[in-house]
Amino acid sequence: MADIAKIKAADKKIGAFVNFKNGSKNELFSGAIKDNLVTTNLPTTCSSKMLEKFISPYEATVIKKLHEAKLNWIGKTNLDEFAMGSSTENSAFGVTKNPWDLTRVPGGSSGGSAAAVAAGMVDWALGSDTGGSIRQPAAFCGVVGLKPTYGRVSRYGLIAMASSLDQIGPITRNVKDAAKLLKIIAGQDKMDATSVDKPVENYEKSLLDDIKGLRIGVPKEYFGKGLDPEIKKKVEEAIKVLEKQGVKVVPIPLPRTAYAISVYYIIQPAEASTNLSRYDGIKYGFSDQSGKDLLSVYLNSRSKGFGEEVKRRIILGTYVLSAGYRDAYYKKATKVRKLIRQDFDEAFKKVDIIATPTTPTTAFKIGEKSENPLEMYLSDVYACSANLSGNPAISVPCGFDKNKLPIGLQLIADHFEERKLLNVAYTYEQNRGFDIEYPKFV
Repeated sequence: MADIAKIKAADKKIGAFVNFKNGSKNELFSGAIKDNLVTTNLPTTCSSKMLEKFISPYEATVIKKLHEAKLNWIGKTNLDEFAMGSSTENSAFGVTKNPWDLTRVPGGSSGGSAAAVAAGMVDWALGSDTGGSIRQPAAFCGVVGLKPTYGRVSRYGLIAMASSLDQIGPITRNVKDAAKLLKIIAGQDKMDATSVDKPVENYEKSLLDDIKGLRIGVPKEYFGKGLDPEIKKKVEEAIKVLEKQGVKVVPIPLPRTAYAISVYYIIQPAEASTNLSRYDGIKYGFSDQSGKDLLSVYLNSRSKGFGEEVKRRIILGTYVLSAGYRDAYYKKATKVRKLIRQDFDEAFKKVDIIATPTTPTTAFKIGEKSENPLEMYLSDVYACSANLSGNPAISVPCGFDKNKLPIGLQLIADHFEERKLLNVAYTYEQNRGFDIEYPKFV
């Protein structure tokens, strides 16, 4: 790990960090924290003007667990404002750049965390994943990104965006480090009623388990229209690597996949509009009191404190929850969400792991999709299903396209089967036949 001065110099080129800890020092296995996890020693901004100077009176459970494990972290990373985005362009503190190509995005919303790991600023980082926000930037930046099962890791201290979808997870350069981090942050927490009482296994030790005889499901729905041919080729080659290690490849149907992105962009904005209603310019955060009455304070504070993407989703979410539309949109979306989960439940009766691409394209140019929100949303089309169903999923680098941009292989497991998921990912990583030479920034 390079010294802090060199890391800060590199960050001027990439923009991965929002804040650095005072007195940060050079230590082995140092990390970074996505800036939507509350800390008492640094502001927690969510990359929003609304929380620009907010310092939490308490720490997130995962931060406490890092302290207990004596893991050092040097600062907090940039993200799409309130984790709403797929490119880390929607930040009040500027755009984060992809270390592989500074004209391209690192993905989002955990783009700062993924870029910091890929650039060698840190060995690991924590992110949050609501619709692919760990796995998509991990794929774009050529690193490993793990979204645990919903309930495996406490969300206490994660500033809520969409409470039924949000999950905290690690971003690392290899699967072994992801396993190490998961063991540290996993476990039931009395402060989070959605965390589940399941034993936390020694994921790192299980990485040497034999995968012969496991069944890998390949859903045709993830390999059709819209998928870049180079990504399709690399993911199919990755599946063949696993096949050579003794797994059996099984074609499986996931028939409701086509509805996932529509369902996600009804449920997520609905929950976000509810969660973000607390930012009213009165209790804490940004406040504009130039108006003559209370309503003016609300309107001015929210219109000036929130960025365009956040306001867009609040409006959409409020609309689908409004009288006359709740049943037609939100209630129907929750029913289809249940059907998507049933698809996965049925699939895991036949297979142990599902293999898909992580993203339909590699990293796109900064500004390329910023004027077309619908096109931007489609970059999460292969990732959001696992959030809707609650299944654990991981993205592992599986090659590069003609522009030397990373490609990600996504592996999905049954609920609370992280041990099996990590072992298959590790086996692929050890047998894929190439080492990644990361960009030299630090």
